[in-house]
Amino acid sequence: MEFLDPLIIAKTLGIFGIIAIIFAESGLFFGFFLPGDSLLFTAGLLASQGYLNIVVLLVLSFISAVLGDNVGYIFGKKIGPKLFSKKDSLFFKQSYLIKTREFYEKHGKKAIILARFIPVVRTFTPILAGVVNMEYKTFFTFNIIGGFIWTFSLILLGYFLGTAIPSVEEHLTPIILGIIFISFIPAITEFVKKK
Repeated sequence: MEFLDPLIIAKTLGIFGIIAIIFAESGLFFGFFLPGDSLLFTAGLLASQGYLNIVVLLVLSFISAVLGDNVGYIFGKKIGPKLFSKKDSLFFKQSYLIKTREFYEKHGKKAIILARFIPVVRTFTPILAGVVNMEYKTFFTFNIIGGFIWTFSLILLGYFLGTAIPSVEEHLTPIILGIIFISFIPAITEFVKKK
């Protein structure tokens, strides 16, 4: 699937393609399949080689990640009341919403930050925060913190590896696979704990 290859995306679509994907993957319902972690890392790598301006990349990626989460939150807040008034069905149970609300009341702040580093979860966390009516001020504060840590850490990791290792681009596939594997470790750990 070449159209999801972070190197091809970054080189062909440039900075505006990168920030559009980060925005969509951060909070639009259909953006869950897009490459967030690997795209940020690759963009940082390309910035180290002069393809992209590192300052512009950092600032715009951070802003688009925060805005994407905000759109997800607003979408969740709009559909939330409808879900809470919906009757149970084969695929939907009110008890799931109640458990989700309890989870956000207890772990919401941590979830907003940590979800940034877990593919798929990253897309749905802000939507669910809106659905369960998490206080917006709290959501926004931790959205900024999580968005900053996520974008800056991955971009700067790519940037510094690109400057430290000659021809790191030749080793990009195993590095990206490693980043993807590492990003799934929290979800796998949580799954194992529950079992």
